[in-house]
Amino acid sequence: MFGWFKPWCPVDPHAKEWIERRLLWLSQQFGRDLFTRRAVILPTEDFFPGVDLKAQGGIRRLLDQVCGYMDVDPDRIVLKLFQVENKLWLVNQQGKFLPTGAAGLYEQGSGKAKIHLETSDTTNVTDLIGTMAHELSHLRLMGEHRVSGDEYDNELLTDLNALFHGFGIFLANSPRHWESQYSTWPNTTHVRPEYMTPPMYGYALAHLAWLRGETKPEWSLHVGGDSRTNFRYGLRYLEKTGDSLFKPS
Repeated sequence: MFGWFKPWCPVDPHAKEWIERRLLWLSQQFGRDLFTRRAVILPTEDFFPGVDLKAQGGIRRLLDQVCGYMDVDPDRIVLKLFQVENKLWLVNQQGKFLPTGAAGLYEQGSGKAKIHLETSDTTNVTDLIGTMAHELSHLRLMGEHRVSGDEYDNELLTDLNALFHGFGIFLANSPRHWESQYSTWPNTTHVRPEYMTPPMYGYALAHLAWLRGETKPEWSLHVGGDSRTNFRYGLRYLEKTGDSLFKPS
């Protein structure tokens, strides 16, 4: 009768192992302290003062702020803006929504990198910041030759790296995953998303709190939707079981 209160991991075993192993890999690439000691970036005026996307150069100034938090020299980036008018909502034969356009694109040239941002809706600043962090995460991984970009988990890892650098709240509150893009984990028949899902964000953010020794972190109040529920499940699971490959030092 008390089974309801048992700690429960919010992700399946394949996603669980992937998150833990990739967090370990990111800590080897960028340093464990980046994850455990740096401030979690919040959608507040303290972190992004004076944001005005309608002002001349406002989007560029916001991108430069995100560059600072992602440890990217803004001079490495060429910003390109585009708009998609009259977006269509399409579905496949199974009735699953199809992505009809990218919110952002990363392009690595021989010199500077180009980041393309879709700006038909500049009212949702948090979504735009999440897109910026994701595209800059590509630069930190592919642009710095940590990965080739051909890995099966390229987009998943890009999401997780943005979270590792402090932008987990922005991506968790606006996950970019479509069931129509689901594939399978290598050497299995188990479903794998192309981008991180709310349960995956929740479990990864649970590691952030667990490794910092935070039982009720203030930053978690900014986590919304399904990601927040999964964060709570994930943190309780880690606190009660300690079952992770990526443990507190």
